[in-house]
Amino acid sequence: MEWFNEPAACSFENGQIRVKTSPQTDFWRITHYGFIRDSGHFYFETIDSDFDVEVTIRGQYQDLYDQAGLMIRVDENHWLKTGIEYVDGVQNLSAVVTHTHSDWSMSPLPSPPEALQLRIERRQEALHLAYRISDDGPYVPFRMTYMPTDQPLQVGIMCASPQGNGYEVVFENYQLTPRPKSM
Repeated sequence: MEWFNEPAACSFENGQIRVKTSPQTDFWRITHYGFIRDSGHFYFETIDSDFDVEVTIRGQYQDLYDQAGLMIRVDENHWLKTGIEYVDGVQNLSAVVTHTHSDWSMSPLPSPPEALQLRIERRQEALHLAYRISDDGPYVPFRMTYMPTDQPLQVGIMCASPQGNGYEVVFENYQLTPRPKSM
């Protein structure tokens, strides 16, 4: 795996990746705000097949838009990020899909979870997003979106602090499982 925008501080221990986000970092393109940000932290590997990717995130979110989760990226114009985004003191399940312009969907989580588990399944051009809050509960699907299939994808974990001074997030049990291409 390799970093795109490596954070100033990170450590790897006992299956955990602990990151202290750098201030003023984000991923966003144009919509509503008119700016482009490609400065968030993204630790990824490249894959050219269908796959399942999973991770558990635990963050100490404190400032507006602090975020952590999974990212799928073709290039700076085509990507997806999903996970928790902290907005007005609330942890929200969030997804941003970008094809030149970013869109954003979010839904407040019923109570701030200690940890959130995320899973993305790629089946041809479709990305299926799901989450769960407890280890023994089922994954709950919350979005399906398109991603081009004509080139390899960068897949991994992402975090950012668009307006804050940075915070600590822990990624646990990251796993990328290749699948045979669907027909």
